[in-house]
Amino acid sequence: MTFHWTFFVRSAFAVLLASLFSWSSTQQGFGQSGIGGDPGTAGPPGIEVIHWWTSGGEKAAVSVFQTEFDRLGPNKWIDSPVVDGAEAMKTIFARVRGGNPPGAAQFNISRQFDQLIKEERLLDLTPLAKKERWRRIIRPKSVLGACERNGHIWCVPVNIHSWQWAWVSLPVLQKSGVPVPRDMDEFLAAAPKIKEAGYIPFALGGEPWQEYGLFGVLMLNMAGRDVHYKLYKNRNTAVARSQKVARVFEAFRALRVYSDKSAKGRSWSKTTDLVINDKAALQIMADWARGEFAQAGKTPGVDYECIPGPSENPYFQVGGDVFIFPKQSDPEIEKAQLKLASMMLNPRVQTLFNMAKGSLPVRDDVDLSLADSCVKKGLNILKRRGSVVENNELFLSGSTVNKIQILLDKFLWDDSISVEAAQNSFAKILASDR
Repeated sequence: MTFHWTFFVRSAFAVLLASLFSWSSTQQGFGQSGIGGDPGTAGPPGIEVIHWWTSGGEKAAVSVFQTEFDRLGPNKWIDSPVVDGAEAMKTIFARVRGGNPPGAAQFNISRQFDQLIKEERLLDLTPLAKKERWRRIIRPKSVLGACERNGHIWCVPVNIHSWQWAWVSLPVLQKSGVPVPRDMDEFLAAAPKIKEAGYIPFALGGEPWQEYGLFGVLMLNMAGRDVHYKLYKNRNTAVARSQKVARVFEAFRALRVYSDKSAKGRSWSKTTDLVINDKAALQIMADWARGEFAQAGKTPGVDYECIPGPSENPYFQVGGDVFIFPKQSDPEIEKAQLKLASMMLNPRVQTLFNMAKGSLPVRDDVDLSLADSCVKKGLNILKRRGSVVENNELFLSGSTVNKIQILLDKFLWDDSISVEAAQNSFAKILASDR
């Protein structure tokens, strides 16, 4: 929880006045259950929101939610960012189970919050979803489906993210004498020429979650939709050991070879900066990277290019962000939670938030006059039959995802691990998923 000096000074001054003039006042601050509004003070409660949006583009996006919620009144958004997503989730679980739940909390489209549902710790959003016809306005169906368990809605999806994007510095390619690659095979063929020109061919963020995302992009757009489902939905170990998957492991390691010595442990936003500042040719990162380019004043088609897939016939593995609302003891807080959930799906808010975030809106009836060419490419892919693929984290447990991340990280940085050995370990991890 963030400490505010203004709150401290104001509180101390109020106590002084009260002792001198029997004065009482109301103010909004941090109270029980992580919610604004101390039990001993009057005034509408605020809503503490835990999230991990801390980069420049992400801050611009979350400020849209905060501004729009505060404008509705009388409740206020209390911002509680946590730098790392994994740490944020640990904090959320600890707070909820410890009796000090926040008003709202960010998660991904996944099974990450299933245990909180089983423990009956979340506010059921089904009545609100029915009232506002979420099933009609949210698309694709799998996005809202990620919030549904046993016919009940437990979260509100706020955007559609896809990892299947390559972000390219046009100046670097031009100075290297390399055309914009259409797929990863073309890029890998051109990488030596880019390196010879003095640039980093591939901008790699060497953190396990980034490596996992990169591997998923390669798997889907190099091996195909059928392989994706056979691996993650069906846990097909024969496919995990196939030549198609071997080719993906080989490309995965090749990209590390064409990165730079500072890649290990580098954050995604600093990695994106390499492309923004024309030091690296290409980065594979989810569409939240577009928010960083926008913050830097870069224009697609002029300063950089966005390549869906990267493939001539790209697939999108649909992911995104959702918000859960832990149960509260105060009915006034619950009202504010429902108001926040509704606001997040407001057409105007959806437009403003997603244009800042770099993601796509979850509803298709919003004003997209502000959309750039990258957003339009993404929307066109969503409309194309068969192009949308369910997120593999809807099929895998959190522990399985963690095991795959550990395997990929070891394989990427240890050349003594053969492709065949990595495939065998991959197959065993999938087979053990529960």
